[in-house]
Amino acid sequence: MRFVRFALLGGISGLAMAWGIAVTSPWWFAPKEDRIVDVSDPDLIARGEYLARAGDCVACHTAPGGAPFAGGLGLQTPMGTIYATNITPDPETGIGSYDYGDFERAVRKGVRPDGIHLYPAMPFASYRIVSDEDVQALYAYFMSSVAPVRKENQPATIPWPVSMRWPLGWWQLLFAQPREFETVEGTDPQIARGAYLVEGLAHCGACHTPRGLGYQEKALKSDDAGRFLSGSVLEGWYAKNLRNEDTGLVTWTEAELVAFLKAGRNARTAAFGSMTDVVQHSLHYLTDADLTAIARYLKSLPPRPGRETWQPQPDETTEALRAGDFSAPGAITYVEHCTQCHRLDGMGAPEIYPALKGNSMVFADDPSSLIQVTMAGGRMPETPAHEMTFAMPGFAHLSDEDLAEVISFIRNSWGNHASAVTERDIARMRRELAHKPVHYAPEAKQ
Repeated sequence: MRFVRFALLGGISGLAMAWGIAVTSPWWFAPKEDRIVDVSDPDLIARGEYLARAGDCVACHTAPGGAPFAGGLGLQTPMGTIYATNITPDPETGIGSYDYGDFERAVRKGVRPDGIHLYPAMPFASYRIVSDEDVQALYAYFMSSVAPVRKENQPATIPWPVSMRWPLGWWQLLFAQPREFETVEGTDPQIARGAYLVEGLAHCGACHTPRGLGYQEKALKSDDAGRFLSGSVLEGWYAKNLRNEDTGLVTWTEAELVAFLKAGRNARTAAFGSMTDVVQHSLHYLTDADLTAIARYLKSLPPRPGRETWQPQPDETTEALRAGDFSAPGAITYVEHCTQCHRLDGMGAPEIYPALKGNSMVFADDPSSLIQVTMAGGRMPETPAHEMTFAMPGFAHLSDEDLAEVISFIRNSWGNHASAVTERDIARMRRELAHKPVHYAPEAKQ
């Protein structure tokens, strides 16, 4: 009995100590910086606007049909839906009352002015490396050029007790330690610029790097294990492998990658899902120099052992289909529903209907993106390079068996080779689509 009392007392004391460290950590782990920023400087504002584009702030902080930066976009997590907050300079519901120190601490350190930790859906772990000069420019832009919108923030649907914020202090201590941008001495300046954008403001790892048990990115920069940008599933989409390896970018040229980043499509593939927003709201605004820097950096990421190249298998599919041989599982469904756009040879039409042959999204390690776009459809981004957007219809009305067979057929035809898709995979995606978060975009007052 005495042991039980001691154990209970020890547990309570340990919990109290953990709570105390977590709630006080903002003041010693993320101290507030005092700095005067001239928010009327036109050059600083213009630079801040460019950097906000690079960070794709508008895509996450704008709900469909809502005012720019006014929040309300539902972000799906394993624990519930988190709603992006209002980051317009409204003094009551937005960030209008923030001084520079408040802004910097929220962006780079994940802490609100009241000392409460932000959910890591905000990519502050990536923004840690953003330079002082760039954060100042962002502050000037948001405080001077973004229209203030009065719109209350929507609370998350995460249930208690996991909704308690104080354990996030420990999350930061474990996974978001202070760090600075670093490159190896002698690195090509263009590759270094690409690394700064990819690891920092563009926060590519937030989607493309696998997550651990604590929902932390397993690597925040290029690592020896090759985890950084090796692909990850998020909201039912597989953010593809961006390393220069077999199912990643080894089959892409630098020019193809730049074209994709700028227009969301090239002769090889097209952007769908969340990547559509990234291209439409962020990447196509970047300079050609910065897009080239990003592409060159990604192509410099070394492949993991055994994954240096991707070798297509012989294309026996085209000849069989042209000869009227539809005996392969999924072939009849493909001919009936897909050939009008993607053709019997799987080549589609460049920059209109994506090729399926040799498309690394098709034979990706995880088929989630291919399953979702086949079932739910999607549209390409609208950019100055391509003002006409093309949409793919959804085929969720097909049976689980037909969908599994046709997607497996696509992943293993025209020289492609990848794992098969099962009816269980289709059923899981149906559940994912049925539980997409509802966005919060009531009428806002400007």
